[in-house]
Amino acid sequence: MPLQQTIAVQGVYAGMVVADLDRARAWYQKLIGRAVDDKPIPGMVQWRDIGGAGLQLWEDAQAAGKSMMTIVTPDLATEIERLAGQGIEAVNLASGSFGKVAQVFDPDGNRVALAEPPPGFK
Repeated sequence: MPLQQTIAVQGVYAGMVVADLDRARAWYQKLIGRAVDDKPIPGMVQWRDIGGAGLQLWEDAQAAGKSMMTIVTPDLATEIERLAGQGIEAVNLASGSFGKVAQVFDPDGNRVALAEPPPGFK
């Protein structure tokens, strides 16, 4: 059998490291818009199938606040408005030929970039 040239991906999870799993879970439930799917091991919770990807929160107080992920959304303005209704403020808004971007920060300071691609981007 020939060696495959690219990795066979079944799924991808973003991992965010947090100091307090319960506090972070409550914040990310607002961000994602639903409760976690499961708690497969102690110190970790996860959401599955969020636009084909997943999110895991890992509890580790010493490493908390150094994570980053990007969520691509088709309508950034709608997401910013939805998050504002949940008490999550988007900052650092920018737009240009790259599309539109904003950032939100979880209680530990982890950065979640929100991005809307430019028209016609695939």
